[in-house]
Amino acid sequence: MMGAIDRQYMKTPFYGRRRMTVMMQQQGLVVGEKRVRTAMQKMGLEAIYPKRNLSMSHPAHKKYPYLLRNMNIGEPDQVWSADITYIPLAKGFGYLFAILDWFSRYVIDWELSNMLDTDFCLNTLDRSLLRGKPIIFNTDQGVQFTSTLFTQRLEDNGIKISMDGKGRALDNVFIERLWRSVKYEEIYPRGYESLKEVKQGLMRYFSFYNEERPHQSLRNRTPAEVYLGGGI
Repeated sequence: MMGAIDRQYMKTPFYGRRRMTVMMQQQGLVVGEKRVRTAMQKMGLEAIYPKRNLSMSHPAHKKYPYLLRNMNIGEPDQVWSADITYIPLAKGFGYLFAILDWFSRYVIDWELSNMLDTDFCLNTLDRSLLRGKPIIFNTDQGVQFTSTLFTQRLEDNGIKISMDGKGRALDNVFIERLWRSVKYEEIYPRGYESLKEVKQGLMRYFSFYNEERPHQSLRNRTPAEVYLGGGI
């Protein structure tokens, strides 16, 4: 059921639990609204706002303004963005965190976890900062990203922090597109059973995505060509 909900949500992220329940029933699943609501909460799917919101905000954490509106982003390492997505498995589920260079669509680094905590995000950030440093780092307002540990790491490196407006699905549009590509090109077709298997698959996929998969928006160049080459 959670796999079916994830597939439907990728198509219709504006569906809340009521519409999602109807869709699941139309697909032949014997489920009620309460069960769908519980599953969506476990998956981290926000039922009100039109975006996948795996990392809920913390009322005591500082929120930062969105800095990218009307900004001309014209070179690599000007803006990095990051997010978490739910990964359905045949035996359980996991969470994928990735950091993307906004201009080139290059996946800087990524990590899998079976827990929605700050540690696996912070470890990925630390590895990424060993290879480069953006001017601006954009995320949603999730508790992992508003935590003092995460924001302090960015500020200590002189990086400006930008956060999506609550409920604004398009503020981090390029990483949302990445999730769709990852799931429809790799996760859903293969039906991985474990985190170990999906990690091996994603190692191959992200190598393909960065180094072989041309993007029309990049004039049919690959993310690696644009990121490592310094521009289009």
